[in-house]
Amino acid sequence: MMRAYKFLLRPTVRQEQALAEMLRDHCSLYNGALQERRDAYRHSSKTSIKYGDQSAQLKDIRRFDPQRQGRWSFSSQQATLRRLDKAFKAFFRRVKAGQTPGYPRFKGVGHFDTVIFPKDGDGCRWDSTPHDRQTRVRLQGVGHVRVHQHRPAHGHVKTISIKREGRRWYVVLACDDVPAEPLPPTGAIVGIDMGITHFLTTSDGKNVANPKLLNAAAEELAAAQRHLATFPKRTRQRTKKHRAAARKVAKLHAKVRRQRLDFHHKTAHALIRDHDTIAHERLNTAGMTKAPAPKPDPENDGAFLSNCAAAKAGLNRSILDAGWGQFLTILANKAESAGRLVIAVDARNTSRTCLECGHVSAENRVTQAKFKCTACGFTANADHVGATNVLNRAGLALCDAA
Repeated sequence: MMRAYKFLLRPTVRQEQALAEMLRDHCSLYNGALQERRDAYRHSSKTSIKYGDQSAQLKDIRRFDPQRQGRWSFSSQQATLRRLDKAFKAFFRRVKAGQTPGYPRFKGVGHFDTVIFPKDGDGCRWDSTPHDRQTRVRLQGVGHVRVHQHRPAHGHVKTISIKREGRRWYVVLACDDVPAEPLPPTGAIVGIDMGITHFLTTSDGKNVANPKLLNAAAEELAAAQRHLATFPKRTRQRTKKHRAAARKVAKLHAKVRRQRLDFHHKTAHALIRDHDTIAHERLNTAGMTKAPAPKPDPENDGAFLSNCAAAKAGLNRSILDAGWGQFLTILANKAESAGRLVIAVDARNTSRTCLECGHVSAENRVTQAKFKCTACGFTANADHVGATNVLNRAGLALCDAA
């Protein structure tokens, strides 16, 4: 198995300054390579520059600017050029597919936050022993940076990434050949129904409360954003007070993100620990949170009918705050490590199908919480009905596979 481990860095003041310079110089390399590709295309639409062409220029670039580009790892600079090449390949793929192209854009210093080292020992070396709290990572041009290793990293380290989040620095290890750690069997199988009122409801009738972390921080976040908006555009990014206000907003968002991630990990761990098989709905959160299309008024040119955009925006915000996609990804990863089985089933009509007679109708779900079958009169909690139907569909899928 492949796994990623993320650890907090504890750099000194000089090391933190060097890390910021490393990001700045890699950002400059990325933008310079992007500008070269843009100029080549404008000069002649038949002229194209590939990764190999730009990688071949690295030696000359490092020789021309030894104080900035020459001090960093050659392989990490190649990884930055591959990052740009990947962005262009994705752009051309979207063009061919008829999707919104999204031409690669220049990166600001504040939006270029990751440097990748493709191989352990080439410009970056991971120095670690099991359960060693004084682990260090050696970075070319920076030195040995102390790492807060809160758990052991298993497997063989393939790539190392240095990432900045706000004012914190992290090292991310991508490890291969990570051994599985199977848990003892429990003989239990469960279906879960994701929701907004309750984060999830199990087929056993248990509810996991939705923490609504973004709502909890909404008042403080709104005050910080209002304060940030008071700065006129001509002074933005130029004053110390504006930068402090922007950092405060980013800090609040980062706190909510960390709280949500912690909640998802703990909830997934509890499910994996107590059940051998977990079934869930196959959710398309990107489609579910899509803004409603405008409705032109056929009687008045230039006018539009109500499309409930405000109500849909509130629902979208709640879905994104719950973070179903991130939770299901964490659940699948933990299940793989623990030797558990996770099954995704079709989500259509799970909360509209009667458990007694199988009748399917939108009218069966009277309210968000109440289910009443219009055919046989069966009543139950709607979320519990959805979770039970998910479990039943997973059982059919297992029988078909067998």
